[in-house]
Amino acid sequence: VYAGNDGNFTLYEDEGDNYNYEKGKYTLIPFKWNDKVRKLLIDKRVGTYTGQNNHRIFNLEIIGINKEVITRKVSYEGNELTIQF
Repeated sequence: VYAGNDGNFTLYEDEGDNYNYEKGKYTLIPFKWNDKVRKLLIDKRVGTYTGQNNHRIFNLEIIGINKEVITRKVSYEGNELTIQF
């Protein structure tokens, strides 16, 4: 995440080896950065597919706050998670 403005991103995942995404078999994980309060929201996972990884480790980097890089490792289980930087 580059600090200085609010931002958002959606992580898309599917099985990666077929066309089941055309049948709605995929997941979306929304990320939302609030620059004013320096919080990153990793929102609830939406969707499912066969073989999905329900536990994720995200290595997060915020670049630009006080001209430094802040790194956090967080565990994500598919539910809303807020990280304060």
